[in-house]
Amino acid sequence: MRCKGLRVPSGFAMSKITVALEAAVAAVSANTPPEGTEQTRRQRAEVDRAFACILKLIAPRIRHFIRQYGLVGHWDDAEQCCAIAVHRAILAYEPEKAQFTTFVNWQIRGELQSLRFRVMTDQRPSARKVEATTVSLDAITGGEDGEGLSILAAIADEDALGRTEAGASDYLAHSAMSALTDSYVEHMRNSGLDRIRRRAQPRKLTRAERAAGAVAQRRPVLDTGEVGELEQRLQHNRQVVEGRLFETSALDGCEDETARERMRQIAKRAAKTMGDLAVADPRFALMAEYREAMVAAH
Repeated sequence: MRCKGLRVPSGFAMSKITVALEAAVAAVSANTPPEGTEQTRRQRAEVDRAFACILKLIAPRIRHFIRQYGLVGHWDDAEQCCAIAVHRAILAYEPEKAQFTTFVNWQIRGELQSLRFRVMTDQRPSARKVEATTVSLDAITGGEDGEGLSILAAIADEDALGRTEAGASDYLAHSAMSALTDSYVEHMRNSGLDRIRRRAQPRKLTRAERAAGAVAQRRPVLDTGEVGELEQRLQHNRQVVEGRLFETSALDGCEDETARERMRQIAKRAAKTMGDLAVADPRFALMAEYREAMVAAH
C-alpha cells in the first residue's frame, strides 16, 4: 500500500503496510523541528500529509479495535480517540525498541479502553439500579451568561473565598508577629552589647596615678560570659513575648507569683518597645496606623 508523496522502501522482513507506516512516521519526524524552532509551512504540510497517510494505513485495524471493544454505538468518539492515540504513538515512538505498529496498537487499545470505561460505566446493573450517570468533569455546560462553562468550574464553594481570606490573614499576621519579635530581640541585643562595651572601657586614672606612671588596663571589649547571659535573657524574653503577647508558643507553667510578675513586666516593656519599632520601621506601617487609631479612639 502506498501513500501519495511518500517513498516506501522495499523490504522482506516487514509487510508492506508496516514498511509504509515506518516511512510515514519517519516523514513526520523529519519535518518536526527541534523544540524552540518554528515549523515552516512546508514542513507543516508534509506532517499533515504523513499523518493522514498513517490514519489511512491503520484504518482497518482501527475499525477492528472499535468493534472488539464494543464501541460501535460510539463510532465518532472512538475514531477521535484513535486519532489521538496515533498522535501520541508518534510522539512516543522509539524505533530501536519496537516497530511503530506495536506502539500504535497499544496506544489505540489504551485510548479505547479509557473511552469504554467512560461510556459504559453507567450500563452496570448497580449503576442502572440507582439511575447513576457518569459525567466528565471536563464536559462543557451552559453558564449564566450563555457561555460555555466546565462542570468543574460550575461547582461552587460558597465558603472558599472566606477560607482563603482567613488563611491569608492568618499567614500575614503570623509573619508580621514573627518579624516584629525578631526586630525586638535584635534591638534588645544591640542595646545589651552596647552596655557591655561601655563597661569594658578602661577606668580613667587619677592625677596621682598618672603622676606615678600608672597605665590604664583595658579589659576585653566583649566579655563572653556577659554575652552568654545576654543571649539567655533574650531567649527568655522571646518566649515571654511569643507566649503572653502573641500566644504563638506555650509558656512553661509557673506557680511563683514573683516569676509571673516578672514575665508580665517583660511583656509590658516589650509591647512598648515593639510599638516604637513598628512606628519607625516601614515594614510595620499598617500596624503603626492601627495602633494610632486605637490610641485616638481611647
